[in-house]
Amino acid sequence: MADLRVNIGKLAMKNPVMTASGTFGYGLEFQDFVPLDEIGGIIVKGTTLHPREGNDYPRMAETASGMLNCVGLQNKGVDYFCEHIYPQVKDIDTNVIVNVSGSAPDDYAECAARIDALEKIPAIELNISCPNVKQGGMAFGTSCEGAASVVRAVRERYHKTLIVKLSPNVTNIADIARACEAEGADSVSLINTLMGMAIDIERRRPLLSIATGGLSGPAVKPVALRMVWQVAKAVKIPVVGLGGIMTAEDAIEFFMAGATAIEIGTANFIDPTVTMKVRDGINAWLDRHGCQSVSEIIGCLE
Repeated sequence: MADLRVNIGKLAMKNPVMTASGTFGYGLEFQDFVPLDEIGGIIVKGTTLHPREGNDYPRMAETASGMLNCVGLQNKGVDYFCEHIYPQVKDIDTNVIVNVSGSAPDDYAECAARIDALEKIPAIELNISCPNVKQGGMAFGTSCEGAASVVRAVRERYHKTLIVKLSPNVTNIADIARACEAEGADSVSLINTLMGMAIDIERRRPLLSIATGGLSGPAVKPVALRMVWQVAKAVKIPVVGLGGIMTAEDAIEFFMAGATAIEIGTANFIDPTVTMKVRDGINAWLDRHGCQSVSEIIGCLE
């Protein structure tokens, strides 16, 4: 068996397969399907300083080779997570990572600080790229100045591994990645969803309650792969790749493009055991090609 261990900053992972925020709940919802402690990392649903109701229904729609969502970061707030969810997930033998979002840099920082106090949460993923909220989210992730302001505020109050999730809805994602790196990010993850839309032509109205939403699934993979390749060449910190990963072969493409680890999102809705299948498929590919470690293929493009 090949060595699947990787490191994201100081975060040691037993394998490079993680779950994408918003597609795996708090992990507990999937424990009947997969051994949670065999996943490299579980990134829980987006968490904000205060509770959020999210957007009105309908907020999901199927599209060709993907899906649209405008859930809008519905969650019960960071204090609820600390008091009720953390006791249930703290003893899972893997990296449980909290996805943090906010409406202003101070919101992000305060939310991160409360999670910093939780001994068994070794990292956060800073969401500066959610396209489905009216305030914050993607507004910060579409400019170098906005991204830097949030990372700077959080870095002052958060002392563990800081991963910053980037938006693809920009002209030059490499510049934004460099801005995050300069402010102390330990890693960047990309891509979040692409802005999209679907229309009900019989009712002459959008399928989603707020008209637009985030596109995910296999349709976005070529864009994600291109952006991971660009960012991996632009920064020295580890890159986490995501966007349309359905199989081990998809994951291996991301490694070759420069990703140190990957996240699986939409595929969890189709097959709740997909994380284990991808992990085992990566191992089988490495064995077939005589590779001793997954690190041998990270960024190996000619």
